[in-house]
Amino acid sequence: MDNHESSLKQVSQFKAAILGFQHLLAMYSGDVIVPLLIGAFLHFNAAQMTYLVSADIFMCGIATLLQLKKTPLTGIGLPVVLGCAVQVITPLETIGGTLGVAYIYGAIICSGLFVFLISGLFAKLRKFFPPVVTGSLITIIGFSLVPVAVQNLGGGNATAKNFADPKDLIVGLITMAIIILINVFGKGFFRSISVLVGMVIGTIVAYAMGMISFSSVAQASWFHFPQPFYFGTPHFSWSAIITMILVSLTTMVESTGVFLALADLTGRKLSEKDLANGYRAEGIAAMLGGLFNTFPYSTFSENVGVVQLSGIKTKRPIYYAGVFLLILGLLPKAGAVATVIPSSVLGGAMVVMFGMVGVQGIRILQNVDFNKNANLLIVALSVGTGIGVTVYPQIFRALPQAAQIILDNGIVVGGFLAVLLSFLFNLSGQIDLDD
Repeated sequence: MDNHESSLKQVSQFKAAILGFQHLLAMYSGDVIVPLLIGAFLHFNAAQMTYLVSADIFMCGIATLLQLKKTPLTGIGLPVVLGCAVQVITPLETIGGTLGVAYIYGAIICSGLFVFLISGLFAKLRKFFPPVVTGSLITIIGFSLVPVAVQNLGGGNATAKNFADPKDLIVGLITMAIIILINVFGKGFFRSISVLVGMVIGTIVAYAMGMISFSSVAQASWFHFPQPFYFGTPHFSWSAIITMILVSLTTMVESTGVFLALADLTGRKLSEKDLANGYRAEGIAAMLGGLFNTFPYSTFSENVGVVQLSGIKTKRPIYYAGVFLLILGLLPKAGAVATVIPSSVLGGAMVVMFGMVGVQGIRILQNVDFNKNANLLIVALSVGTGIGVTVYPQIFRALPQAAQIILDNGIVVGGFLAVLLSFLFNLSGQIDLDD
């Protein structure tokens, strides 16, 4: 992999653009599902849905570029792509359904401001993320997303009568097989775009099997620029604000894991200042999302797998991905083309990518001293609990809603448990956080 990376460091602009498009496709479906679900819940009409999806994609580009470019206050400077986290869906639907859509955006703006203000303090928790914690957290992120990938492989909606239709399984497995074969037999740049090639071939097969409709492309408009306060001026409610602040804390924990995974992949040491800058960029992105009536944005775990598979660890392809997101956000008809990719094709690619993220966590854990019983317990309990909660989040349904918002996320539960156990074992002298 080192030679592969070395030979591709100086990729041409065209190759960088292709790699950027691969990153875009990896996150596109996961991001557009948020506006589609929330818009449907709030009974938005076709014009409102078109705006919401287009503005969301445009703001993904803005948020991504904010993270890529390091400034004295913002930007992690790693190859990250930002999108809307799925954990915001239920809280935003609750706020919109009980208080109204204007309170959604007031809460998003305030949560973004909260993230911006506590970034420096939150970054000081870095010492509580030794390799045993970061390895566990990244393992949880990867393997807890695999059930989502398998669900997509079966067609996306597990409650649908046609879930796991043979057609879906065929195109999903073909997509997966193409990615694997290219990584086994491919070389150089062709191997680095294995995910993109697999998804393109899978989509072509799905089209030949009559699984794709272009009606959404025909109905989409040609141009739409995001407008501030499109759905109205933000209103503010303490209950809504507190709810979204709790959600923002969960995304900060998840983003920390992604930052550390990418830092390990790229061989970079992250300082407290780097982490604080990364959090601040996400806080600004959330505030902009509230102003333009979209959503809060955080770092997408999916793209860690793309970086791992492609072997390209520079930021240039991500700049292209950010620009492509801006263009797709301005051209709803062009953006709609990407939505025709079947869920099963995405699922086939996701199984590979999320598995790679989990393995990256295991690689970090190889450096952990498992002769110490404390380290064994930290990994066993955090990974086991994190994946368990991911599969059965309803285990906490008897708790208050505010608690469920945090505890329904297996990544957060497992990450919190790893940090807590690490801290307790450090107090007892069984492990050293400074190692």
